[in-house]
Amino acid sequence: MKVRRVVTGIGPEGRCGVVSDAPAPRSAEFTTVAGFASALIWSTPKDATVGKGAPQDDSPLVSFVPGAGETRLMMVTFPPDSVMMRPDFDGAAFGAEFARNVPGLAETFEVDHPGMHTTDSIDYDVVLDGEIVLELDDGNEVTLRRNDVVVQCGTRHAWRNKTDKPATMLFVLIGAHRPR
Repeated sequence: MKVRRVVTGIGPEGRCGVVSDAPAPRSAEFTTVAGFASALIWSTPKDATVGKGAPQDDSPLVSFVPGAGETRLMMVTFPPDSVMMRPDFDGAAFGAEFARNVPGLAETFEVDHPGMHTTDSIDYDVVLDGEIVLELDDGNEVTLRRNDVVVQCGTRHAWRNKTDKPATMLFVLIGAHRPR
């Protein structure tokens, strides 16, 4: 997935400017599932600051799931579900590639219920292109289209692309505490 990331900041002289203009450092176009792609675009630590000096970018090092008070910005393109239903689909190879490319998030997926996962975060999920179905653990399904937004509050869910075209989404994850 080719995502251009332009980062601005305040330099030592107090003037605003572009401090980085490059591809997102953690972008992947999967080889095991044609059309599946992900990019971690930015992350912020718990006590992020703004002001003079270059913004800190720890995106190359962090889990895709934020800890409490942290954030993650990522983009995902989902191919049609039919791609994963083909007889030659290698679930183990996809799982291994997913774990390599999306660490932290991959571990939240349930083996016995493919696609279902839960994160300790509040997520803002924006459909940029295509159509996708949000499946919830109570069996409800919500069809979403371009410009639709879901506010996900730590709920168990899956994304299903029941069309014949890819769907691209932008996700903002804000780490939260889950009472135990």
